[in-house]
Amino acid sequence: MSALHSWFEARLSAELRKAGSKGIGMSEFHTENPVFVVYLIASALMVLKVMGQGWMTVYRMMRAKTGLASPEDLRPGLINREPDPSQLEVNDYVDRSRRMHRNDLENIPAFWCAGLLFVAVGPPLWLAQVVMYGFVISRAAHALAYATAQSHEVRATFYTVGSLIVIGMAVYALVAVM
Repeated sequence: MSALHSWFEARLSAELRKAGSKGIGMSEFHTENPVFVVYLIASALMVLKVMGQGWMTVYRMMRAKTGLASPEDLRPGLINREPDPSQLEVNDYVDRSRRMHRNDLENIPAFWCAGLLFVAVGPPLWLAQVVMYGFVISRAAHALAYATAQSHEVRATFYTVGSLIVIGMAVYALVAVM
């Protein structure tokens, strides 16, 4: 793996030099780079958020014994031995969790992508900490607002903070390479 990594790094560096790059490359993506460590921590927390929300939806479906998503879910099985068509009806307790999960899937992958671009251009550590941990906090606040049925304006405020952070990281990366 080390030889393969070295080959990719050398190849990428050669391509970047040929393209007239400002020295941006694989050298930023290692755990000795504190900016990359910030990205790793924030990204890992967001992976846990996305996956945890999926499991929360499953837990809520099992607890409520309703809120199933597809007709084939009504087939008898070990967990749902006596399915009932009413289990396909929308249940807010389950559906709220499903909407939260969908919202995560609409927003967090953009953070992962923009975050990698941001790390690649070598921003100052303090800026990486502010924006990446700011994104994590905004998503946690958005989830809390959604879970407690706060108004759209409250949720939209936290969404806006996270969205502006992702946009800012992408723009920062673009400006750095232009």
